[in-house]
Amino acid sequence: MTDARPPDLARLSLNQATTQRWTLREAVDGCFRAGIPWIGPWRDKVAEAGGAVASARLIRDAGLRVSSLCRGGFFPAATPSARRERIDDNRRALDEAAEIGTEVLVLVCGPAPDRDIDAARRMVEDGIAAVIPYAAERGVRLAIEPLHPMFAGDRSVVVTLAQANGMVERLDSPHVGVAVDVYHVWWDPEVYVQIARAAGRILGFHISDWLAPPPDVLLGRGMMGDGVIQLQRLRAAVEAAGYTGPIEVEIFNQQIWDTPGDQVLARIRERYPDC
Repeated sequence: MTDARPPDLARLSLNQATTQRWTLREAVDGCFRAGIPWIGPWRDKVAEAGGAVASARLIRDAGLRVSSLCRGGFFPAATPSARRERIDDNRRALDEAAEIGTEVLVLVCGPAPDRDIDAARRMVEDGIAAVIPYAAERGVRLAIEPLHPMFAGDRSVVVTLAQANGMVERLDSPHVGVAVDVYHVWWDPEVYVQIARAAGRILGFHISDWLAPPPDVLLGRGMMGDGVIQLQRLRAAVEAAGYTGPIEVEIFNQQIWDTPGDQVLARIRERYPDC
């Protein structure tokens, strides 16, 4: 006899990148229809919806909660004045996170402005250190998200969980932790050691799948179950490390973006229990 009970969706969150064509209002309405209780908005969608205060009201009125805000970061820059501008933008992102009602700002840390990747990594750490006091004032935590090494040239010089953990330990603040995105870390022989090392400092867990071979560098993520990632094992590891927060589905994939959003959310509901 099969169990007809609906899956437990209490921790499921839609990262808005998964339904890229939807406005924030459309994504909120879609989550409400699908029974998905969390949403992870992006700053450009929040701006299009009238700003953080209006977006917070929209989300709250639908009975949803905000898992995180994407994104801050991109600290490295070629000149001191440009670096100060990046830091100022991260302070604005922290304002938006607080106003929209989330405790987590995800940091995609940024590439080197030239070929000096070591200097860029120092700029990242210095930039995060510069905004920690403001994050504390706003009651928001900074989640360093390491990206897959293929993004080192254009999106982030932080490419392993070990690097992110090292930064968190050196910064030594309760307002800084890591975001574990399976797409970016699944391949790493050290991933389970590093997840355990991050115990108590994991601020987000993002899921998708790795298609083999990837159809595109940026837009090549798959729906859970369509690829090669050991999702259940990774989820068990982050939970063993103390993370019990929302689980964001974040999929960059043109084919999924071109699919009607309600169909995408139905597929997420279908696949999520097996994760």
